[in-house]
Amino acid sequence: MTPIIYKKNVVITLCAIAFSLFFSCAKPSVEQYFLIIGASANDVELNVINDLKNDLSEVLEEQISIITDADKLPSSGTFFILGTPRSNALIKELAFQEKITLSTEFPGSRGGIWATTTLANGQNAVVIGGSDIQGLQYAIYDYSKDILGIDPLEYWTGKTPSKKEEKDIYNFEPRTIAPPKVPILAYFENDVDELANYRGKLLEYDWESYTEMINSLVRLRYNAIQFFDMLGRPEFYVRPEYKKLNPDYQIDIEYLNKMIDYAKLKGMKIQIDFELGYQIHPMDESKAECWSKYKEDWITAWRYYLEKTPLSKTDIYVLRPRNQVWDWEYKSSCGESKIDVFNDVYKEFGVLVDEYNPDAIKVAICYSDGMDMFNEGFNPPKDWTVVWSDHGFGTFDHELKDTKGYDFGTYMHAGYWLNHTVHNPYPDLVETVMKDMFSTYEADKYCLVNGQNFRPFLLNLEAYSEVCYNPETFTSDRFYKNWTERYFSPDVAKHAVASMQYLHKAQEGRKGYVEHLWEIREAVSYLSNSPIVRPGKTPIPFDYERVLGDLENTARTKSYLEKAFFEAETGYKKTDKKDVFYHSYILLPVQLYSDLIAFETTLHKMAQLKKQYENTRDSKFLEDAITLLPDAKNKLKIVFDHRSSGDLDDKWKDWYAIAIRRQNNGFPTYEMLEAIEVNLKKMTL
Repeated sequence: MTPIIYKKNVVITLCAIAFSLFFSCAKPSVEQYFLIIGASANDVELNVINDLKNDLSEVLEEQISIITDADKLPSSGTFFILGTPRSNALIKELAFQEKITLSTEFPGSRGGIWATTTLANGQNAVVIGGSDIQGLQYAIYDYSKDILGIDPLEYWTGKTPSKKEEKDIYNFEPRTIAPPKVPILAYFENDVDELANYRGKLLEYDWESYTEMINSLVRLRYNAIQFFDMLGRPEFYVRPEYKKLNPDYQIDIEYLNKMIDYAKLKGMKIQIDFELGYQIHPMDESKAECWSKYKEDWITAWRYYLEKTPLSKTDIYVLRPRNQVWDWEYKSSCGESKIDVFNDVYKEFGVLVDEYNPDAIKVAICYSDGMDMFNEGFNPPKDWTVVWSDHGFGTFDHELKDTKGYDFGTYMHAGYWLNHTVHNPYPDLVETVMKDMFSTYEADKYCLVNGQNFRPFLLNLEAYSEVCYNPETFTSDRFYKNWTERYFSPDVAKHAVASMQYLHKAQEGRKGYVEHLWEIREAVSYLSNSPIVRPGKTPIPFDYERVLGDLENTARTKSYLEKAFFEAETGYKKTDKKDVFYHSYILLPVQLYSDLIAFETTLHKMAQLKKQYENTRDSKFLEDAITLLPDAKNKLKIVFDHRSSGDLDDKWKDWYAIAIRRQNNGFPTYEMLEAIEVNLKKMTL
């Protein structure tokens, strides 16, 4: 027995020495993390759990493994129990034993919990569960954001988390994550040219950009996406400016199907506006102007969508009481009352939808004319949710006289086509307007948010998410502080907020970057004595009165942009190593807007001088106007240079390229300045 005892003592002694130098022999050298999932978990559940695994891998050095509730538990490690009472037997058992409070009824659909517990093997575990799969999603994504430090917008902001230790994993109080106030928060992919063009095929998302957009939206609690541009909107294959950009444009049906499947894999519902102008299966536009004559053609086209295209996968069916090919007011070519037409249209389309999808959600989105129609007698069947639309910049122009017993929702803009280059930050409007819609009209059953080309509108997109989740706790001041301090130091964040608030003031009266492009066209038209030519529309005569109406607004915009730029530049100088995201999101937008206003202001000075000549016939005024041309050319060059250099991050180097920008209101050119010069010199003769 002595040799055996001796050898044992030697082993103990050696182990003690090794422990003092390296680690305990009784513990594995590498701590492991185990994610325990339900053996019956579906694809959506597996996807979000894999997201958590990837998030943990970002902040931990240790190995992370996935096991099921049917597997034997390892004797040691750090454990996560993940799922719903229906999908994970361990969660069901913990709830039955009252170690956690979770059921399909509590906290309810899209709700979830965080908790800690002790497993049968004596090890501690983190429980992240949901009443349903969406509840699990948001419980996991909230945990990743709040505990692991994962930015839900990481791909777009470049913010990466710091490393964590095991103690950080448990550093939370038990939490019940209530269901959101608004059960459906949908993202509208509309006017997406920059995002669809900056790399890859023109007018089509590249796969990385699309999937990263969906990934971020899901983490922000958006649970539906409306496909629109990617269905082949009529502009893409009809309008001359788009045909020039991509003369061979053709929607890729297989790619669309792949995009829909990815969104569904991330737990999002698919929303489609069943207008009839998409290239996926277009109807002749003349048939969109007379329902009584072409009713069967409309129904046949809808059936084609539902039987022959990926739109058969629709979950939320949308119609607007408008022209069903072009996005404008319905004007009957056969003497119909548009209210009577759409009362019938919604009844007929509703019956068709019920035939193909009895569980469908049906939404009537009322634009300006539709809101007037609703107040005057448009009444879709009661199983339609009625949606009131803002006018593009977060506020409503149309009064809602009576909800008439309908479930109500809102259609809001995080970005609008008048400001698709430079965002208009307005969390304060998000707070006041949305809370009023919720309290006054109970318009909390649905919210659609237009994100334009997504990347410039991250702030407003998240603000709408937050207010739709819990309007009682949402305040714009707190949101601004939390959002900016997520990315910048408190001192720098103050300047970022101040700059964005001035940037918002610069756009009062629906005057965004793109609206100033139109004002520039008006100035160029007057200075060159040439009408504004628009494809398919009557030319607009040159007129000084148009320019005169722009002078005051442009001067006011310039004064606010100067303040916005001062704050942005001051904050930038205080960032560490010239923060790339600060430059991209705070400084560069103000720079681009300021460049354009500086160019426009020079044109306005020239226009005023030309008008003085016309009033006095004193050629000195024309000569003074001509002397400003070199300054105008230099300022236009600055516009081009800053847009071409763009972001400091090479990933976004082509984002502001003028050649692939959205085709709204054109863009100034050197040729325009040459035409001005020719005209002014001709007038001096």
